Amino acid sequence: MHDLKRRTLRGGLARFGALGATFVLKMGTIMALARLLSPKDFGLVGMVTAFTGVLSFLRDFGLSSAAVQRATISEEQSSTLFWINILFGVLLGLIAVVMAPAIAALYGDPRLFSIAAVLALGFPFNAAGTQHQALLQREMRWTTLAVISVVSLMVGAAIAIGGAEAGYGYWAIVWMSISSPLASTLGLWLATGWVPGMPQRQPGVRSLMLFGAIATSSSLVTYVANNAEKVLIGRFWGAAAIGIYGRAYQLVNIPTENLNAAFAEVGFSALSRLQDDPIRLKSYFVKGFSLLLGLSLPITLVCALFADDLVFVVLGPKWKDAAALIRLLAPAIVIFAIVNPLEWLIFSIGLGARSLKIALVFAPSMVISYVIALPYGPKGLAFAYSAMLTLWLIPRILWCVHGTVISLRDILLAVSRPAASGVLAGGVAFGVRLMNSQVLSPLPRLVLESSVLFVTFFGVLLLAEGQKSPYLDLLRGLRSAPVAAEDTAST
Repeated sequence: MHDLKRRTLRGGLARFGALGATFVLKMGTIMALARLLSPKDFGLVGMVTAFTGVLSFLRDFGLSSAAVQRATISEEQSSTLFWINILFGVLLGLIAVVMAPAIAALYGDPRLFSIAAVLALGFPFNAAGTQHQALLQREMRWTTLAVISVVSLMVGAAIAIGGAEAGYGYWAIVWMSISSPLASTLGLWLATGWVPGMPQRQPGVRSLMLFGAIATSSSLVTYVANNAEKVLIGRFWGAAAIGIYGRAYQLVNIPTENLNAAFAEVGFSALSRLQDDPIRLKSYFVKGFSLLLGLSLPITLVCALFADDLVFVVLGPKWKDAAALIRLLAPAIVIFAIVNPLEWLIFSIGLGARSLKIALVFAPSMVISYVIALPYGPKGLAFAYSAMLTLWLIPRILWCVHGTVISLRDILLAVSRPAASGVLAGGVAFGVRLMNSQVLSPLPRLVLESSVLFVTFFGVLLLAEGQKSPYLDLLRGLRSAPVAAEDTAST
């Protein structure tokens, strides 16, 4: 606790550096695979992952979050949790194999059986590193975690691109999906040097499992609500349609997803340490929330306003139908940037049951909207996805912050300033696009449009909207932080 601010700031810096590297790697991989593979290749894997993705939320049973959130945890408890994770990983892998014939029958494509069977290996690979990752998070060894994340992604990307160039088609994507978690787990074991002991009956393990069960259930219900439309597209509109929809969703979501993952990893650990200090907890949360939204919004605006150029540059001309889907999905991504931080807030202060209740109320309306929109194809489903999330935004915020030190006013104030800056920046950048649409080719035009939007956005946000304080505090904290490597410290 005595150097929490330093560790949080240095952790943020490490994760931000990893975020940049991860973004470049993911975008580079997408660009390469989009040109080497067809929409059907992506669609075949997407059909399977729509189902195995549900199981992925059960892979650690929320025990990594439970281990991080708990103020103290013994090595014996960690060892017991490790073996529970292994048990769940093996069981989920077996369930995925058992599901494989049903998945192939549902879509009428026998290739899906072997895809599901191989993807099942990812569950035990992930499970073997869950408690090692939690140990590094508790020790706030963010640089180590960042390096492992980037290296494992590089391994998966290299295998995927090599496989695609060799003509293995959709198998290149499958191999990437299992090689990255294997590389990550190996890195986590090497970094911690921790060898789990034998499982024991330990006091406190039951409460950890209860926390994990609530976290897992909430994530699982939310995943179904946010991904059921992909199953429907694959079933009723085919592999090519889900391939294009999946790439559109990935392209518009990657920046916000990466930012949220980086902030959540650092923020959840810091807020968990501050759960008994409401004043500092509020300060940390509001600053982190403002920074996350300020970074997420302009990127999503670029995707929405300049989708045609973005798709042409990143994916290539054969993916042009993805542009309309990106525009329709962009509002949903902005809403994720607002509501996702509220999840780490309520879990960090032990209100995980509330998250589950919200998910159980919210999910049915999402699924119903998909069924209504299904006859209108992928575009109709994308519209329904964003529209229903928008309708739920204010009720969801109110429910999340009720009884906490954060108020609706805090959230709306934090959102209003980036939103106003985004409207102005988007208008200026779109005006530049209109003036240069017939003059420049897609790549230089996209660079110009994006540059104008970012410069205008941050200029207005930092100067006119008076939002310099969180960014200046961050820079001052990083400059004043000791240069000693955080990995030498222990909890």
